[in-house]
Amino acid sequence: MSERLEALVEQLELRPGDRVLEIGCGHGVAATMVCERLDGGRLTAIDRSAKMIEAATRRNAAYVEVGKAEFIVASLEDAGLGERRFDVVFAVRVGLFHREPERAQALVQPWLARRGRVLPFFDQPGRA
Repeated sequence: MSERLEALVEQLELRPGDRVLEIGCGHGVAATMVCERLDGGRLTAIDRSAKMIEAATRRNAAYVEVGKAEFIVASLEDAGLGERRFDVVFAVRVGLFHREPERAQALVQPWLARRGRVLPFFDQPGRA
C-alpha cells in the first residue's frame, strides 16, 4: 500500500459511520483504506475513466458486495449523485481543485451534509 495515500487517508479523520465521497478514485487504493476504517459508513467513489472504475470495483469487490462501497463512472461536473449527502468529500490530485478551487467547491457543495468537510490534496507526482 502507498504510504503517501495512507498518510492522506489518516488526515481525513474518518469516523466509523461517515458517508464519504472520493472524487477521482483511480485504481481504488485510497478507497480500500477508507472502507477499512468505516463501520456503518459508506463510500461513494467517482472517476471519469471507466477503466479506473472497473479496476477500483475489482479491487474493492468485497466492500461493494456488502454495500459499503459503490464506484460510479462520472466526472465531477457531470456526477448525478441525487439526494446523497456526504460527511467527508476528498480528492487526490484532481486538477480542478488545484486550478479552480472555488468552482470545484461549488460543484461539491450540494452533496455536503451539514458540517460536511471537503479535503482536496494536491502534491506533485513522485513526492512522498
